[in-house]
Amino acid sequence: MPDLKELIQSADWKTEKHVPVIDAPEKVKKGEVIQVSVTVGKEIAHPNTTAHHISWVVLFFLADGEKFPYQIARFEFLAHGASAQGPDTSSVYSFPVVTCSFKTDKPGTIMSSSYCNIHGLWGSSKKITVE
Repeated sequence: MPDLKELIQSADWKTEKHVPVIDAPEKVKKGEVIQVSVTVGKEIAHPNTTAHHISWVVLFFLADGEKFPYQIARFEFLAHGASAQGPDTSSVYSFPVVTCSFKTDKPGTIMSSSYCNIHGLWGSSKKITVE
C-alpha cells in the first residue's frame, strides 16, 4: 500500500497547473499578522468544469522545532457549472484562489495541499522567517 506522502505531487504538467502557489512574505515581525494567498492555476488556469475541477485547498503552518503542523484554513470549491439542467449548464463557477491570515512568533514553513478530482493530490511549501 502506498504511503500518502508518495501520492502528493509537486511538479506541474505543461498544459495544466495543479500545484497550489503560496504568496506570503518571506520575513515577518514577531506577532505580525501574515496574509497568505493560495492559487491553483496561477500561471495557466486549471479547468473548472463539472467533470474536472479543484475540490479543495488546505493550508498548514509547521513551526520550526515542532513535530505537528497547525491547520490554518480549509477551503472547499463547490460551484463547478452544474445545475438541474446538467453538467456545465450553470453560469456559476468557483475558482481556486483563497486568502487568509494568521500570526506566529516562530519561524517555520507554510504548506498547502490541493485536490483535483481527476489528477489527485498536489502540494507546495514556503519557508518564512520571524524577526
